[in-house]
Amino acid sequence: MLDRLKSWIVDPPPAMAFEISEAGIAAARIGARAELDFAPLPPGALALSPLADNVIEPDRFAAAVSSLAGRQSGRKRRDAALILPDFSTRIAVLDFDSFPAKAEEQIALIRFRLKRSVPFDVESAAISYWAQAPHHNGAGKNGKKLDVVVVVAPLEIIAPFEAPFRAAGLAPGLVTPSAIAALELAPEAGLSVTAKLSGSTLTVLVRDRATLKLVRCLEVPSQSLDDIAAVLLPTFVYTEDNLGGRAEKLLLCGFGPESDEAAAILGDMAGVEAEVLCSPLGTPSETNAGLLGYLRSIARNN
Repeated sequence: MLDRLKSWIVDPPPAMAFEISEAGIAAARIGARAELDFAPLPPGALALSPLADNVIEPDRFAAAVSSLAGRQSGRKRRDAALILPDFSTRIAVLDFDSFPAKAEEQIALIRFRLKRSVPFDVESAAISYWAQAPHHNGAGKNGKKLDVVVVVAPLEIIAPFEAPFRAAGLAPGLVTPSAIAALELAPEAGLSVTAKLSGSTLTVLVRDRATLKLVRCLEVPSQSLDDIAAVLLPTFVYTEDNLGGRAEKLLLCGFGPESDEAAAILGDMAGVEAEVLCSPLGTPSETNAGLLGYLRSIARNN
């Protein structure tokens, strides 16, 4: 999916990429071969929310960033990709009967649609979006609805995440939620459901081949399969009732050493084939799935 985000593709690739989670910061130095690193964060350093400041202990967060990024030499800031926790943002798929051609009209329409569905001021929030449409002008094809993917977050949430990277001499030129980046690892085949677990946050994404149709991101009481199933199974019912077919595959990410067992059990509950997301750089975890997806995107685009 990152292949289609023309405004987010950095060419040449940034010097470094980072993924932030409550457990720590995963990093990659990008060159002929990516060098991966990880700096843990103490419990309580971050508290994920789309409504309040996520960086509870800025000094410890900054120290972790500094340990990974070091100090960049020279006056010019080096580009970096910054992958945020899913629950720090709001991700939505909005459908439109028609979509304006002009960017200023597009963003105005999106803000209007979001006003009733997000609990913060969308006029002052940061918004990224793209129309999943066959035509460059954003118009529908044969009168069909357009699915527009939108990521929105208050600036006061994004700024504390970015601040220590800027202090280290890096410029976050690409900022995206983990789930969107991680989709680069998911095969584009049929109607599928991807469940991505990170701490107490479960992100569920429904795709019809390459088209993202639904995103749910919520906190779960625990990482038990019963609590996961309580979210997943209604999603399969919704998919069958509203998307014209039954999901054919379940893709899991972030379930740790029990991933294969979780795939077998949840797949059996949902009555579909289930498998674990994989990457050429290793099995994606709850701390680096977005980072590995982003690196996969770079490999495909360069």
